[in-house]
Amino acid sequence: MKSAVETLSPTRVRISIDVDFKDLEPHVSAAYQTISERVVIPGFRKGKVPRQMIDQRVGRGTVLDEAINNALPVFYSQAARENDVLVVGRPSVDIKELKDNELVKFEVEVDIRPEIKLPDFSAIEIKVDDVSVSDKDIDDQIESLRIRFGTLTTVEKDAETGDFVTIDLVAQIDGKEVEGGSANDISYEIGSNRMIDGLDAALAGMKVGEKKKFSTQLVGMKEGETGEVEVELKAVKKRELPELNDEFAKLASEFESLEELKADTRERLSRLKAMEQGAQARDNLLKHLLDTVEIPIPDNLVEEEVNSHLEKENRLEDETHRKEVTEEIQRSVRADFLLDTIVKSEEVQVTEGELTEYLIRTAARYGMSPDQFAKQISEAGQIAALMAEVARTKGLAVVLERVKVTDASGKSVDLSKLTPKPAEEPAAE
Repeated sequence: MKSAVETLSPTRVRISIDVDFKDLEPHVSAAYQTISERVVIPGFRKGKVPRQMIDQRVGRGTVLDEAINNALPVFYSQAARENDVLVVGRPSVDIKELKDNELVKFEVEVDIRPEIKLPDFSAIEIKVDDVSVSDKDIDDQIESLRIRFGTLTTVEKDAETGDFVTIDLVAQIDGKEVEGGSANDISYEIGSNRMIDGLDAALAGMKVGEKKKFSTQLVGMKEGETGEVEVELKAVKKRELPELNDEFAKLASEFESLEELKADTRERLSRLKAMEQGAQARDNLLKHLLDTVEIPIPDNLVEEEVNSHLEKENRLEDETHRKEVTEEIQRSVRADFLLDTIVKSEEVQVTEGELTEYLIRTAARYGMSPDQFAKQISEAGQIAALMAEVARTKGLAVVLERVKVTDASGKSVDLSKLTPKPAEEPAAE
């Protein structure tokens, strides 16, 4: 087999492939066998029909078509590997010449990953926010801890914003209760806006035992459609918080005094903000590279992904949404191409330990056990994609070490000191 590559654009090539017939012969033999098992010819068992009989009844041309259709992906893949062509998307194949028992010539046009020229990372400087922990930050953290240790006490009063209430809910459409649309003895904080639009307004001023109906858009309804919800107020409660003193510190932590608790909170917040600073440096570097590095992308690949996305949403005709999705996918493809180039340039390898760590963290994000998550991605055939994601993250971290990072105050930031402890690793955005 001989092959040659012609560059049509930075993201598309034409591969010319010449195949000697002796290389095609194994596929011809396989085609005869396949057809022999399909055709019914009196006097011959399936799978035992001679070649000459197949040529007479079915035709040599049909055999060659079968052989070539099965052989082309093999020769095409081999040619791509030999010419170091990183293909993406579906190829377009054109058979240029076929001489029985001599040769086959065909051309393949296909989109490819572009050649990307990476910058000198040591010449790049990026900015991050200062690490600053204010007294208000400390107070907010302590207050959150105080709320966790608060208690709810029933009171005799009308409901108002800030109260905790016990309620029953019934959802209806056109006067009929929605299947699964009722819930009893729900605890809810008025003003939190964490349940149904219109609920907070309905509850404000209600008396215990009172029922009220209000219109709102229910789950599954289209924009502009509304159903009706009936709410019954069963109890009003006030939250009572513990006093801020040393006794509270002993109750809520391992510390003996409130001052020790505050000092520890300040130190912990400082570490967390430093980790956020590291994440910001990573994000800012990626944005800088996407803004400054030339990364051409195949239009066909983007269009296919956009159409697939819109088809799943049943929004193929929504041109405004198409534009938004197109921009998102273009950025995603450019980022993948860039990061994959970094991975190759830096010869990044993913260890088993790194993959396991990523699995554990990602599984926790989805509320799954690592074993469950690993099984799910394996069954979905996503192991390779997961490996690629870990490699891209590691590759960006590798080059980030060569970038100059300064905070808003102009101080140099040493990112090597920002490796988070497992228990304190900030949640993914």
